[in-house]
Amino acid sequence: MTEQTGGRRVVTNMSLSLDGHYARRDPRDMGWVMPYAHTDVARDHLAALHASATTALLGRVNAERFLGFWPTVIGTEGVDPRDEAFAKWLVGTDKVVLSSTLDGVPWERTAIVDKPASDAVADLRSTEGGDILVLSSASVVKALLAADEVDRLALTVLPVFLGDGPRLFDDGLPAAQWDLVSQTAGEHGTLALVYDRVR
Repeated sequence: MTEQTGGRRVVTNMSLSLDGHYARRDPRDMGWVMPYAHTDVARDHLAALHASATTALLGRVNAERFLGFWPTVIGTEGVDPRDEAFAKWLVGTDKVVLSSTLDGVPWERTAIVDKPASDAVADLRSTEGGDILVLSSASVVKALLAADEVDRLALTVLPVFLGDGPRLFDDGLPAAQWDLVSQTAGEHGTLALVYDRVR
């Protein structure tokens, strides 16, 4: 049985290839993800995750990518309503960016935090609010998995082999049991999975 001890949940969201990679050797090459990002299953998956979240937690690189792109979606003619809803959520929610190099950010409702991901999460857990959603920031997700600080693990598995590149799950992670709470198969073989940590 899944048990939540109270307080705020840490929810992580990542896309993975079928052979377990979250990026190609060149992490800027996201072409392998794009054919699947526009499917109903991927859009509905993300909509369900941000519905209960009140804080976005990102690493610097993903913050620059996400916050450079998503605000431009708002008001764009022909945009999928789920994409626009996510963009509005991202702009309007509290954002924490983990960085030791940023001095300031142009994004509203954004705090820069220069500390380990687990310490930042401990600070956020001590405050009121909904879920803390980690958006595709692999370094943050990996650090939180290593510290056993992830309460909900959301994965979108894409039916491709990348062959190489970084992996999400490194050897040496703490032993843990997870309950599958939802699974949805969609177009092109996309699979959305959500697991809750059993504590």
